[in-house]
Order: sequence, then C-alpha cells, then structure tokens
Amino acid sequence: MKRRQFGQCGFEVSVLGFGCMRLPVVAGDPDSIDEDEAVRMIRYAIDHGVDYLDTAYNYHRGKSEGLVGRALGGGYRQQVRVATKLPTWLCKTSDDFTRYLDEQLDRLETDRIDCYLLHSLNKSIWERLRGLGVRKFLDRELSRGRIGFAGFSFHDTFDLFKSVVDSYDWSLCQIMLNYVDVECQAGVRGLEYASSRGLAVVVMEPLRGGKLASGLPAEVKAEMEQIRTDWSPAEWGLRWVLNRPEVSVVLSGMSTMGQVVENLRIASEAEPGSMTADELAALAKARQIFQGRVKIGCTECGYCMPCPNELPIPDLFTLYNDAFVFNASRDSARIYELISKSGKDASACVACGNCERACPQHLPVVELLKEVHKALGEARQL
Repeated sequence: MKRRQFGQCGFEVSVLGFGCMRLPVVAGDPDSIDEDEAVRMIRYAIDHGVDYLDTAYNYHRGKSEGLVGRALGGGYRQQVRVATKLPTWLCKTSDDFTRYLDEQLDRLETDRIDCYLLHSLNKSIWERLRGLGVRKFLDRELSRGRIGFAGFSFHDTFDLFKSVVDSYDWSLCQIMLNYVDVECQAGVRGLEYASSRGLAVVVMEPLRGGKLASGLPAEVKAEMEQIRTDWSPAEWGLRWVLNRPEVSVVLSGMSTMGQVVENLRIASEAEPGSMTADELAALAKARQIFQGRVKIGCTECGYCMPCPNELPIPDLFTLYNDAFVFNASRDSARIYELISKSGKDASACVACGNCERACPQHLPVVELLKEVHKALGEARQL
C-alpha cells in the first residue's frame, strides 16, 4: 500500500481511504447494511494497509457510523484514523455542534475522532455556521482532544472554496475530483490551492458515484482501449486522481469485496506523476466526449439560489445531465423520485423568473425545469 504525507499534520496515510457511504446492503435497501460483509470488507482493507476510514452522520440513513464503530472493535480502532462529519444542515444553534459530536462519539464507540469535518459546505451553510460560532467550537474541541484535526467537505464554487480555506487554520479539506469534473466546484484549482496552503486534500467521488466505473459510452471505452486494455474503467479513474501529487488520500465507496481487492492492488501500484502522456491524452479525449453529452450548460454557480419555492435548481440540472452524460437515466430518475416526495421537484416551479434574471449563463431556467420534469418523470416509470 502506497502512503503519502497528510498535509502538514506530521503523519502519513494510505493513499486509499475506505469510504463508508456505499457499504453492502441487503436487498438493495440502504437502511439495511449487510453488517457481516461490511465488517469483513473493512477489516480486510485494514489488514492490507488501509488506515483512513471516512463516514458521516447521515450515511446509510444514520447507520454507517455505528457500523464503523463495531467494525473497529477487537483492536482495529488503534490501527486507523477515523474521519466523520458534522451534519451542518441540522445545526440550528451553537449547542447543536456539541450535541451531534457527543452522539457521533457514542456511535463510533470512541473518545476521539481523528479528523472531524464540517459536512457539505456551501455559501448559505458556511455563513450560518460562522454566525453560530463554529470556529470557536472547533477550537474548543481540538483543545479538549475530542477531535484531532479539523476540516471541511465542500460543494460550491472555487471562489467560495478559496475563501473558506483562508478563513481558519484547517488541517484538511475534502473535495470532489475526477477526470471529468476538473473544473466543477473546487476542481483542480482548489486541489492546488489547498495543497499550497498546507492542507491535506482528501478526494471523494473519484469515480463519480460509480458512473465512471460502469456504463461508459462506447466512444469513451474506445479511447481507453486504444492505449491499454489491462485497466478497468475504475482503474483509469483512480489512477488519474492518484497521479496528482497534491492528493493525500482518495476515498473509494466500496460495496463488494471484489472492489476492495481491486482498489488495494491499484493503490499498491499507482505513483504520482506515473501516468504517460498517451494515457492522460486518452482521458482528456474522454472528458471532451462526456462534456459533449451535456444537455444543460449549468455551471452550478448557485446564482439562481435560493429559489423562492426552495427548488434545488443546480442539483436538478445535474441529475438531468448525468442521465445523458453517464448513461444514468435510472439512477437520476431514482434520486428524482426522492426529491419529488419532498415536494421540491421541477414541477414545483412557479415561473417567478428570479432564477433567469440571476443566471450568468442566461439559461431559460423555467423551460428547462419543465424539460427536466418530463424526462426524469418519464424515466422513473420505466
């Protein structure tokens, strides 16, 4: 297992981290983790060199942290660094910070969380947390030793990312990055900036939730196979992330033992800067193919938000694009159905026009939302 420095924290970690958001489940039910198999997989990974585990308060509908705590019994807790995240969207008062941390420590059956992150920061959440004094909370818990290092995970624009990085003495950040989304959210610029400031950078979604591991368009597969046929799509994706020296650890949400074994092998071989010019060129061409399949030119800048009717407009457009870009109609339709149950699907648009006036891309947002609802609504009936 290859290892890398974890920012300026003074220790190394395995380049592969075990992401505990997509653990094996029973009969496709995310509420029902296959506990025996999940524990077996986690312990196998640790036995073979993985020492960074990532979970969160809400993963598997609140059951991931407890599973991780049980998996780390029998001496495994002392072999790993555990990362989890404050459920920022649930925090309404400053007292909530401590309440959720207390609960998470109990779930994980530990007295210290090695890496504690503010989960899923965006502009509105970050402003609210600052107003509630979240930085004082982090200072206090760091001094008490209940958390070892403070960080944040991020889903917004690069400009906001840079501002957050500069606003506190963070030890780590967690960003989405893969060979397709090089300019999305923090992107490559964010990776380079955080690394230049001494932060450990943890990469999530290296395979775009599995979309870069299966169901690839034929023309993308052809670009890869022209260069080499011995790498699976998953290996191409993981090696691209691990090729970047600024990356401290890449998280993989592994659901089967086969995935664990494959990822362990990749992480034992991949070195920063080791991909050839031809291999990188093949992925650059693949990126162009994916981008050519995008239906809506939304940059997820968030200027259309907040919607007066609370529609998650950028998220809806991303679901729609993913259906075409990654041949993921069923996945997008399934998530859209969950959004529909909350009453926040595209059909709830009241055509106020605020989003269109704010959109720097001048997108016809109202008409596009109708298109999204028609396409994803029909797809979920299939």
